[in-house]
Amino acid sequence: MATKKVTVTIPEDLLEEIRGEVAERGLSAYVAEALRFKRDRDRLAELVDWLEEEHGPVTESERAAVRHELDDLDAEHKLRAGRKNGAGEAA
Repeated sequence: MATKKVTVTIPEDLLEEIRGEVAERGLSAYVAEALRFKRDRDRLAELVDWLEEEHGPVTESERAAVRHELDDLDAEHKLRAGRKNGAGEAA
């Protein structure tokens, strides 16, 4: 993939904090990943806005149902992760 060097201004304290965390990956890879994440979130927000225009706002009961489903998925994920790590196995 082609790349291009650019200049950006970042608060010094944030830059030092990030550099301390991304030594192996490198700052450029970290920033590119963060920009992709932000772009994807912006696109998702646009989709939500469009869907709400078409179908009306999400109701509180719909939000509660989604939270419940996400809680179930999180619990299932933790259960599967525990099995992969050997948790629950007889000694």
